Amino acid sequence: MGSFLLETRGLSKWFGGLLASNNISLCVRPGETHALIGPNGAGKTTLINLLQGEIRPDAGELMFDGRDITRLPRHARAKIGMARTFQITSVFPEMTALNNVAIATQMQQGHSFRFFRDAAGDVGLTEPSYAALEAVGLSQRANDLVAELSHGERRQLELAMAIAMKPKLLLLDEPMAGMGRQDSARMTELLRQLKQHHTIVLIEHDMDAVFALADRLSVLVSGQIIATGEPDAIRSDKKVQAAYLGHAGSVH
Repeated sequence: MGSFLLETRGLSKWFGGLLASNNISLCVRPGETHALIGPNGAGKTTLINLLQGEIRPDAGELMFDGRDITRLPRHARAKIGMARTFQITSVFPEMTALNNVAIATQMQQGHSFRFFRDAAGDVGLTEPSYAALEAVGLSQRANDLVAELSHGERRQLELAMAIAMKPKLLLLDEPMAGMGRQDSARMTELLRQLKQHHTIVLIEHDMDAVFALADRLSVLVSGQIIATGEPDAIRSDKKVQAAYLGHAGSVH
């Protein structure tokens, strides 16, 4: 494994006759933001599902923080330091922002969800939960119901819940999905701050955000990584340009 926090070796996944992930070898260094980009249907979400343990590979192996986690279930991966946000927000609208984060905090502390207790008055829950909300700029909305939050604020809340898990790796699946330009700019700045303290794997269609945030990028086309490199190298890569011109326009 060497200097990599996350490494996949020959990772493959079939869905019936469709090879959704084809012999993927990916390395993520500690402290870097590594973006996964590619046209729709390229296999990006399948890959992040494999990384998180949502689905299991049919071939290959996955190493994380020096151990083989290829067969480790999703909840066990969360315990050893993987946290994920989704394309569609996954929060509890009938609860306060603070209690949403407290659920993640309680899980991180090793308690079962069914024993969830209200965060109010429990310093062991409130302090780390408030800290996570503050890290994403939502501390002033801590006691507001999630149903009252804007779409962008719900995205921030989901990030706070991920941070509350104290992850070694953040898996961010289109954190700017459904956002307008102003909210996207705000989220980009937030991720710029978070990347100073977290290793991040980022899937995002907003190429301006990707190239502003990524230290390295891997480009997926038809379930295969066709290029990995720093932003300038990816921009000028002829294979990448051809893939985007053929599927989704130019890489800018």
